[in-house]
Amino acid sequence: MRAALLALLLTACGADEAPSREAPAEATAPDRPALGLMTSLPLYWPLGAELADLAGGTVAPPWQRAALEQDHQLVLLDTLSPIPALTAGGEETDPLSGLARLAIIQPRGLAPADNVALDAWVQAGGHLLLVLDPLLTGDYDLPLGDARLPSDVALIPPVVARWGLAITFDDTQDPTPRMVPLGEGLIPLALAGDIALDPATARRCRRVAEGAAARCDVGKGRVTVLADAAVFEQAAPEGTASSGIAALLAFAFD
Repeated sequence: MRAALLALLLTACGADEAPSREAPAEATAPDRPALGLMTSLPLYWPLGAELADLAGGTVAPPWQRAALEQDHQLVLLDTLSPIPALTAGGEETDPLSGLARLAIIQPRGLAPADNVALDAWVQAGGHLLLVLDPLLTGDYDLPLGDARLPSDVALIPPVVARWGLAITFDDTQDPTPRMVPLGEGLIPLALAGDIALDPATARRCRRVAEGAAARCDVGKGRVTVLADAAVFEQAAPEGTASSGIAALLAFAFD
């Protein structure tokens, strides 16, 4: 039901159509490859926006969406595992087919079937950016219990351990935000987690951003894990905010 509603909203708001669902490949326009996006953060729709406003296109999109769409066409995902056919005799739909790049940013939690599908997709050659923040530091002005609130604490999917990674969190660390190098740019960190590598994994991974991130070769694909979402949580694109997202995407996908 959520997927159907999402498709309706995308059509009403004139969003880009999803590319054809084939094996991992650079689908869609050559200048802006497709990027699958699954998140609980208000990156695509404004926080607290009403359904009527979204359908009518009367609300401005978040600045983070513009930063993500600078070099990509976004494909919103509600699930990662194949969706059964709605009609008898129909074929199931694979949400990841045709995508070569995927960003999962502070998800609400991945079902067992999602973990299996994600691992298979990466092993086959997909490139994944996985952002799992142990404790969000952004300000979200909605009442407690509102379903639109982001997940304050990331649920670590079992597939992370399968890839030889573990995320720990020191709640006594200095909460003051700081900028750290990542690739060719800088990203902010605030109460970030620390990523540990299994000894068997260390030879195909490297830790970066003062240990808050790691990039690993997994099968034919690549996984970049960041244990902090501060780069997506600024209230406005001031200073290096939007350039931080650009640096993160370039590190994960270029």
